[in-house]
Amino acid sequence: MDFSLNQEQEMFRGYVRKYLDDAGQTKAARDFIKGDTESLLALQRGMAELGCTSINISEEYEGMGLGPLDLIPVLEESGRSLVPGLYLETSALAVPLLEKFGTEEQKENYLPNIANGTQSFSLAWLERGGSYGPSGINLSGKVENDQVILNGVKSLVPDAELADHFIVTVRTDIGKGTEGISLVIVNRTDPNLTIQNQKNMDETRSLGKLTFSNVKIPRNQILGTLHKGWDVLQEGLLSFNAALSAVIVGAMEKVVEMATEYAKIREQFGQPIGRFQAIKHRIVDMKTDLETARSLAYYANWALESHASDRVQGIACARIFATDAFTRISADNIQIHGGIGFTEEMDCQLFVKRARFYENYLGRTDQFYKQAATALGWYDESAVIMPV
Repeated sequence: MDFSLNQEQEMFRGYVRKYLDDAGQTKAARDFIKGDTESLLALQRGMAELGCTSINISEEYEGMGLGPLDLIPVLEESGRSLVPGLYLETSALAVPLLEKFGTEEQKENYLPNIANGTQSFSLAWLERGGSYGPSGINLSGKVENDQVILNGVKSLVPDAELADHFIVTVRTDIGKGTEGISLVIVNRTDPNLTIQNQKNMDETRSLGKLTFSNVKIPRNQILGTLHKGWDVLQEGLLSFNAALSAVIVGAMEKVVEMATEYAKIREQFGQPIGRFQAIKHRIVDMKTDLETARSLAYYANWALESHASDRVQGIACARIFATDAFTRISADNIQIHGGIGFTEEMDCQLFVKRARFYENYLGRTDQFYKQAATALGWYDESAVIMPV
């Protein structure tokens, strides 16, 4: 089976790459670190004009009606240029959730604006303790008549300062495990919602702390079924992790290019360091990791689009390998560059930080191993004997 992109998808990739290259590749990321978001806003407008924001939105909501595989060119190129912002979270998490679980009113309110690039979404999930499990969701969502009243704090919310809306995990009913969890859509302009910036290791991505103080939202802002939000979230995370794997592939490709080019021009003992066997072997290993990650990412997105029976384990395996390999080759790139690789003038350090950011982003590696093992029938959680 051939999972490579078709001619039209590769042609579109060419348009996106040219646009991002003309925009200075990592310039928007570097400006974002300095607190200047003008480059990013201009970049987002240009990508919207290219059609990047409407790819997987239904035609009836002003989109192209395409699938996950058609997102890959944009995802890879945005990873290659370390584009800041919420394109991934909006297009690969919010859009699939709205398309599958949103009401007609929610779709009409949000999807056309996402398609034209004027609105973005982030996910408010983590709370104190940093658990990605259902037990870590304790933000109160009290249902009264036609309203849900939110009280509590969410931390480490991706690019909270850039988001127009938040998909928030809340506890709407007392229950065990996944019971009683709901997803609600909250507008950032709500007067009882406070947003506070938080520091992040990867300065090209910002984080925020959201404080909800009697935030009242209409009940029709619940995404999916009341008290059944955990299952809805897991479905959305399949789309997100398949897409994230493609973003990482784009970043890895740029890292391998950087290492290869530097090995050609950096001389030691009268010859380019690329002629030394140790450097050759390192770059070959990096290239092998890249192509393996690409194959897994393409398969994951194909499985998602075709609803293959092994889509869960395929996506989990792609996510596991991509995040591990990205961390590994970005560190190898630093080694090949030597001391200059640590300097802010070089992009090497930006990719190392982004690799570490993605390492446990919206889920830990051990959780993905467990997810893959469960889907393969190798792990039965109900048979595990818990210590007394």
